[in-house]
Amino acid sequence: MGDHVHVLVEFIRLHAEWTGPIIFLVAFGESFAFVSLFVPGTAIMVAAGTLVHDGTVPIVPLLVGGIMGATLGDGISYWLGLRFGHLVPDMWPFRTRPELLANGHRFFEKHGGKSVFIGRFFGPVRAVIPLIAGMMEMPAGRFWLANILSGLIWAPILLIPGIAATSIWQLLEREEGWTPYALTGAFLVVATAAWIVWTCGGKNGRRG
Repeated sequence: MGDHVHVLVEFIRLHAEWTGPIIFLVAFGESFAFVSLFVPGTAIMVAAGTLVHDGTVPIVPLLVGGIMGATLGDGISYWLGLRFGHLVPDMWPFRTRPELLANGHRFFEKHGGKSVFIGRFFGPVRAVIPLIAGMMEMPAGRFWLANILSGLIWAPILLIPGIAATSIWQLLEREEGWTPYALTGAFLVVATAAWIVWTCGGKNGRRG
């Protein structure tokens, strides 16, 4: 999976004009319940952030594509749950992975309507929560408010570690020695990125 992330990020670096559409599709796939298991969107977003600092890729298409893709992916999942909720347990991949829905149901029952916002940042149930919200007939207004607000926060949070890591690395290249401040900053960035990948993309480690 890491090779696929590298190839896609390298393509974005060489074809910056495609940044917006590609990140939109990545964020959509990461958020759409039926394909999210196979899209390493969190890793791609963090890696894409490294291209911003040196001007290779403008940040606006990354943000807009990420926010729109994440919001639309959750929105369509919600609509499918609302419209076809009784059929969802028999659909792929939930037919062979019923624990995905079961975990989502427990999360939703524990946190209620807040789960749509909270779940955006919690990898193991992230993509199924909007689907569950639709199946539980959560009011559309409450869903879309939580969906949009969380989408506005999610994309910048994933991009910041990559941007910061690149800035620190360039600072180290200019310095003759590795200063304690730079080392501390580098550690914090790596730790933050690792936490984000684990929480937002934790599902990738649970496929088996």
